[in-house]
Amino acid sequence: MYITEPLRKTEIKGHYDVIVSGGGIAGISAALAAGRQGKRVLLIEKMYMLGGLATAGLITIYLPLCDGKGRQVSFGIAEELLRLSVKYGYEPTVDGGKRGYAWIENDAEGKAKHRFEVQFNANLFAILCEGLLIQNGVELLYGTAVCGCNVENQRITAVITEGKDGRQAFTANSFVDSTGDADLCLYSGAKTRVFGQGNVLASWYYELLENKYRLNPLGFSDIPEKYKKAEAEDKRKRYCGLTSRELTEMTVEAHSAIKQDFLKKGGIDQSHAVCSIATVPQVRMTRCIAGAYSMNDTESFKYFDDSIGIISDWRKPGPVYEIPFSCLYGKEIKNLVACGRCISVEDDMWDITRVIPACAVTGEAAGIAAAIADDFENIDYNELSNRLRQAGVKLHIQEI
Repeated sequence: MYITEPLRKTEIKGHYDVIVSGGGIAGISAALAAGRQGKRVLLIEKMYMLGGLATAGLITIYLPLCDGKGRQVSFGIAEELLRLSVKYGYEPTVDGGKRGYAWIENDAEGKAKHRFEVQFNANLFAILCEGLLIQNGVELLYGTAVCGCNVENQRITAVITEGKDGRQAFTANSFVDSTGDADLCLYSGAKTRVFGQGNVLASWYYELLENKYRLNPLGFSDIPEKYKKAEAEDKRKRYCGLTSRELTEMTVEAHSAIKQDFLKKGGIDQSHAVCSIATVPQVRMTRCIAGAYSMNDTESFKYFDDSIGIISDWRKPGPVYEIPFSCLYGKEIKNLVACGRCISVEDDMWDITRVIPACAVTGEAAGIAAAIADDFENIDYNELSNRLRQAGVKLHIQEI
């Protein structure tokens, strides 16, 4: 059964050089990079804070920029945002330690023992990112979701948004999908694919316990399906994360898990309280672009002619990956580039590329690409690589 909506004309409210859809770490990085190229940039975010899962989702661990063996691999905006996140201090880890001190203080001996990662305060980091974008000329539009787009001749001409003031449209030369769910890719007709394994329940929250403020990471990401032992039966419920009903169910379950965990340690008093809960569902992998190239996790140390940066495996020391630009665009829509959690990778690689450093690396590349081109399959890679290097990014493993 259907209803027929009245035909509507959607007003075009502005034109930009680059429009970035989604204000998580990837979107922040893309908008910042494009703004620094002197472009007029609009960043559209449905929440009223930047950072996505890293802030609103309380995944407040800025995972490693290093290979776990004392060698930094991710640079540029990835390092800039890490340092920004702890500009006014670190949050203590669950075990009371402090991540990343050795790297920030340039302690050579400590670098070999500890990974270049930090734990940050979500709220302050979001505010600092907001200020950084505004300083670099990026226009922000909060409380607004991209809900469609207009496509002509394999090009997006406008995105359609829904917000407090109703439906509006914005035009641009190039568009960046940093939604985390490849929403703009889907709306435009670009090929996408869904994460087959699904997401287990995660219910991270902050608690005051015995006068100590701490993160409680209830639930976690899962190991890739191909590495599971055949005899290990996992009966945990999984969430695809692509419908409102399912996300609502996941949110309710997460809230219930938080309440149960909290009350095990007693009720509320001066030394015990729930401090904050996530305001977005903590799904890690949902949908991505089916791009010109799709990476898998066996490609560590592989050289790519079109590399746009380097990341490590946050789960274990050793593996290092160059990320090819061909993972960031598809063949269907010429002026659309993806970054962050929705770049083109296989399921086994997705768990590596979805985290903060990788989102910043791919976001910076997407932003610079969008600033210099509107046909990403035919981009001048030499120009892109030169501008990335000028921004301090290392492109190939031999460079580090």
